[in-house]
Amino acid sequence: MNELSRKWRIFVIHHSHTDIGYTERQERIEQYHIDFIRQAVMISKDMRSGKRDEWKGFKWTCETFWAVEQFLREATDDEKSDFAEAVRQGDIELSGTYLNMTELADEDLLRSIHAKASAYGRSIGCPVDSAMTADINGYSWGYAKSLLDAGIQHLFSCIHTHHGMFALGRKQTPFWWETPDGEKLLVWNGEHYMFGNELGLCPDGVGSYMIRDEFTTPAIVNNREEIMATRMERYLRKLEEEGYPYDFVPVMISGLATDNGSPNGDIAQAIQTWNREHGDMVQIEMSTLSRFFSHLKQQNVDIPVHRGDWPDWWSDGVTSTPMHTQIFKDAQRTLRKVKRLDPQQQIISRQELSDIEQQLVMYAEHTWGFHASVHSPWDWNVQMLEVRKLAYAANASRLAHGALDNVRNEQGGSLLRPGRAFRYRVVNTEPHASRQFAVLEWDGFENERFKDGLEVIDEDSGQAVPHQAGNQNVTIEADLKPGERKQYILRPVQRAKANTTSNLKLVGADTVYDIEDMYSSGSKKDAISISEHTAESPYVKIHWSEEGIVSWINKETGEDFIRKDGKHGAFTPVYERTPAVDSTNPGSQYAVRSGMGRNRKGVNVQRSSGRLVKAKAVSNGPLFGVVELQFETRGMSGYSVFLKLYATCSRVDAAVRFHKDSVWEPENVYISLPFTSGSHDDETLWLDKAGAPVRPWIDQLPGTLLDYSCIQEGLAYVGTNGSLMVATPDTPLIQLGSLEYGKRLLHTQQGEETERQLYVWAMSNYWETNFKATLGGFYEFRYVVQWSGSITTAEQAIGQCQATSSGFTVWRIS
Repeated sequence: MNELSRKWRIFVIHHSHTDIGYTERQERIEQYHIDFIRQAVMISKDMRSGKRDEWKGFKWTCETFWAVEQFLREATDDEKSDFAEAVRQGDIELSGTYLNMTELADEDLLRSIHAKASAYGRSIGCPVDSAMTADINGYSWGYAKSLLDAGIQHLFSCIHTHHGMFALGRKQTPFWWETPDGEKLLVWNGEHYMFGNELGLCPDGVGSYMIRDEFTTPAIVNNREEIMATRMERYLRKLEEEGYPYDFVPVMISGLATDNGSPNGDIAQAIQTWNREHGDMVQIEMSTLSRFFSHLKQQNVDIPVHRGDWPDWWSDGVTSTPMHTQIFKDAQRTLRKVKRLDPQQQIISRQELSDIEQQLVMYAEHTWGFHASVHSPWDWNVQMLEVRKLAYAANASRLAHGALDNVRNEQGGSLLRPGRAFRYRVVNTEPHASRQFAVLEWDGFENERFKDGLEVIDEDSGQAVPHQAGNQNVTIEADLKPGERKQYILRPVQRAKANTTSNLKLVGADTVYDIEDMYSSGSKKDAISISEHTAESPYVKIHWSEEGIVSWINKETGEDFIRKDGKHGAFTPVYERTPAVDSTNPGSQYAVRSGMGRNRKGVNVQRSSGRLVKAKAVSNGPLFGVVELQFETRGMSGYSVFLKLYATCSRVDAAVRFHKDSVWEPENVYISLPFTSGSHDDETLWLDKAGAPVRPWIDQLPGTLLDYSCIQEGLAYVGTNGSLMVATPDTPLIQLGSLEYGKRLLHTQQGEETERQLYVWAMSNYWETNFKATLGGFYEFRYVVQWSGSITTAEQAIGQCQATSSGFTVWRIS
């Protein structure tokens, strides 16, 4: 090696990157990681006994506590004891990370999983103070808080910049990540999680991914020492040229040139050999996370503080299985209901809750499929791993709803029996007061009971409440405080069903209603007016044209909730397809995707928006009316928006239903949300992120993603004179930046002129690996748009989104 400007120390952190299902079947991956821990324990014992002196200095970091949990479940008592001893001796370290997650996990789930490693560490007398992640490109702002609350003080982030990017504009740098309440987590913004392999530190495990040079580097080479000396010098010299302030640097390493790689004692031997030959210039040591962070905090260098969200580029995987993501989100909300209805766990045990959480975690973990999923979608492993991945969402749904059934049954629920009462309980399980609608249902064979009509009685007051009957159900409106319960009784009544033609309603014999009435009919039956071009409630007037919904007028203020700079109407579909050179060729399908970078589309992308072709009234009554807007759009055979306008409040529900064509080429489906609160110069967009409301493009770390964000239950435009809120229970990815292909911008690079739009990013299959290759099938995605002049804070607005997305919990009681 040539002389460097400083003497260097390299901290080598040895781990196995946990990808559950990318390289093998999920249960096989579990077996691997259990055995990895057995191997690490054996290396530790052989090293300390003197049996393998060449392994002196070996350290192993358990990247995820999930692997430890699987090991402890199968280990013998002696193995558990040996593992705990190796941890106490410092040969093996626990990371506070449970798995490498997407941003699907809510705050409640994050707190639960981050507490696990800490609890085990305390049980063996070895506190856990550090965590690491690998592959994933970011975390919700609440992630930092959940780590700190679990006693974790440090986070080592190994970002994989494929279709993503590291924050702050540079790697290998520390910062304090400030939480919403002012606490600070020390973060190292690191290199790729197998960078040590590229530097040649692992015998028979060399790689070339971030480093491209003259060496041909398969995993097994004969000139590893030459590669290591050359690349190490070049890398350290590059750090010096770039003004790197430290004389040490950390690198992560795998024991094999693969994800889910085993521990390798020969790395320690390679380090010993290096230190004998080059240790005067570059000293290398195997290290734990805790040891590295302890050394970092001793340095006399100011570490900057950054505050805000860290959006994850890789949360876009959730759009490749949109229906199962929808099922996951419903299951996660249902689990929250179970916990709030049974807070003391008198009905549902802690173990049963853990079983539900485990299924949720396994779906929200970042691996979305087998590595050949796009270029060989027929491959047996692709099909098998896809079904198993999707089964996690299905199992979470089954277990969560089963638990909710059990809670409701124990709290007065009535199962099927002759003479069952039409008595219902409605509960607000959210921590926010909420005025919304509840649907009381019965079975089809019971329809005869209400053939002539029904009324709904508030059991406390004995008074009839307004309602609207549907097919095997009736809708009522309720106003409930947090945790409040109300009970209702249904009873049959006789109502006249005659329908006399109106002398004032300007609808023709052809039933086409395309002229506004000149006079009010005086009828109070239907509070919603629906014509060929408009729908109107006492609170809003919505107008549409061929372009879709073009105005959404707040009748109280006269303001339009549709932005003037919006490129598409509200809930209009936008479809993108990037043609492959040969759409039937697997190699072409891979190639067209692999060069997309952070655009998620090609320069030759074909974009089109839906065209509204028909509107028709579906139903109408005293509480609400429904109109269907039918669109023609590419990529789909049938796309309809069902708008439900309410007569008693400023709320409109939208259900988007469509049949997606099966297309192998990379594509994206967006749903336009061109809304505003009406106070354009005095409004702020807030997103519901796990752990905290976030202002996108403001509450973010420098150098982070601007284009999209994975949210929990909704978003809100908040102004001093009121707010507009959109609950998004089914589709968590929100597109914020331009849809156009081009140079992407990171936070702090945007300006006042930077285009900002708002869409739901509902579906995508653009990755060349991991993603499900086809999006074909039937879908319904739901949204709730509300507005209020009395809601003027982010906490109120986001709380309303959470309550609306969750809905009241309703069950029939005895």
